[in-house]
Amino acid sequence: MRLSKSLIPTLREVPADAEAISHRLMLRAGLVRQLAAGIYVYLPLGQRVLDKINAIIREEMNAIGGQEITMPVLQPAELWQQSGRWESIGGEMFRLKDRNGRDMCLGMTHEEVVAWLAAREIRSYRDLPQVWYQIQTKERDEARPRSGVLRTREFLMKDSYTLDPDTAALEKSYAAHKSAYCKIFDRCGLRYLVVESDPGMMGGLGSHEFMAPSAAGEDEVAVCPGCGYAANVELARGIPTAPTFPASPREEVATPNAKTIAAVSALLGIDPRLTVKSLLYVGVKSGPVLALVRGDHTIHERKLVRALGEEVRPAHPDEVREHLGAGVGSVGPVGAKVPIVADDALKTGRWVVGANREGYHLRGVSAGVDFECRFADLHTATAGEGCPQCGAPLTIERVIEVGNIFKLGTKYSVPLRAVFLDEAGQERPIVMGSYGIGPARVAAAAVEQSHDADGIIWPWALAPFHVHVVLVGIRDPDQEAAAESIYRSLWAAGIEALLDDRDERPGVKFKDADLLGVPVRVVVGNALAKDGVVEVRSRATRVERRVAPGEVVRAVPEVAAGRS
Repeated sequence: MRLSKSLIPTLREVPADAEAISHRLMLRAGLVRQLAAGIYVYLPLGQRVLDKINAIIREEMNAIGGQEITMPVLQPAELWQQSGRWESIGGEMFRLKDRNGRDMCLGMTHEEVVAWLAAREIRSYRDLPQVWYQIQTKERDEARPRSGVLRTREFLMKDSYTLDPDTAALEKSYAAHKSAYCKIFDRCGLRYLVVESDPGMMGGLGSHEFMAPSAAGEDEVAVCPGCGYAANVELARGIPTAPTFPASPREEVATPNAKTIAAVSALLGIDPRLTVKSLLYVGVKSGPVLALVRGDHTIHERKLVRALGEEVRPAHPDEVREHLGAGVGSVGPVGAKVPIVADDALKTGRWVVGANREGYHLRGVSAGVDFECRFADLHTATAGEGCPQCGAPLTIERVIEVGNIFKLGTKYSVPLRAVFLDEAGQERPIVMGSYGIGPARVAAAAVEQSHDADGIIWPWALAPFHVHVVLVGIRDPDQEAAAESIYRSLWAAGIEALLDDRDERPGVKFKDADLLGVPVRVVVGNALAKDGVVEVRSRATRVERRVAPGEVVRAVPEVAAGRS
């Protein structure tokens, strides 16, 4: 590709609305352009990066027996109604009606379509196992699209699905995908963590996420440097250090105008860890429930949902007063007429809680003595808490989710009648797994993890080109001939090259080369006339070697590998 004839519109200024580094650099380097909120056009360089990622994905999916198919983005509502997700998924699903008034949707994912297809194509245990995958556009009406291609309304996804006769076979398929995903991200040059996660709307028997550490990430994971334990904070368990409890009897104390943990702690002169937050929620089926966490902790609502087995919402202030007899900030578990679920950290100790009376709290309150409850892990794990496996201090990292894998079990096959006949001739539901990778998220994560003040530093496997040939003497016949010869020789050797043959100042060309981040830069300039050499430079290490034009093809891999 020649820059003079290419659509590579680089920008000098940082776009005002771009916050994430990957968003800024992908715009400045001319990889993408924003059409609308969360909707992007991929320009030639961006498309080449996606093609590289997709090629790696296809190779590793094919290696575990994957068969590529293509399923429609436009889907009939009946499939989602049968699975139950038509009602359970909220506003993030794009819904529409066709000209005949039939309900349709734009697919966020394809479990229902796979189950529909399996119900028609799988007959016997002899047809199993199967691995089907696609690289397809998905649509999600994201409420807050942000961070460039990291959080969009339209996105590309590799989603694959395994069909097995039983859970033992699913475990093998799941392990094969987990291994394939590690190979994919290794080949893409990403640093990543494999963490336990909440299946969420996907449901099923369990899941893991593949997380790339980055300050731009919208997820957090708890990691143990000691034993390697890692989990999304929506699932992670942290063992907090217990406070020292005073030997005070249960008593009511006046706390006028103190409605926050900080205010109550300051008024009573106590450690906030001795207090309890009492939060009223309303379950979609069971109604009000009081959730308790330690005063210095934050409740994780997904943990509460798992503990209750249903979705919940925070109670409105008038509901708090109706069910507990006091306003927010004065409520507590003693005498409460609603079910109570408490965080595990509250199993022992004598706590300060709201008295369900305006302007008063109770001190010296113990679970199981002054109120009854059931316990669950409810609080969000924090840095420094003990690892649940080895006790070492946890660290918290911000991460970008680049992939996920789910053990779906029979969640979709049962309602959509995806069944097979086993060896005994008995009808049984197919056991499914679902596995996703976001190619654009992989590209953005690579930029987040590998850049400097001058621009992107692409890993070799993802780079839109491997060598950026910069012709300095645009009107010098010898330099032009040498640059053209080097460019053609690189392509002949299977090394993808970009030739900057524009009539621009050298400084502009060098800045663009750094911005685009191609792994190796070859400068054809004054050194050719003076010494008969060109400069071969690594973008990552900035190590430079001067070689004769005929030696460039041999030198490029060595320079890229960091050998001077």
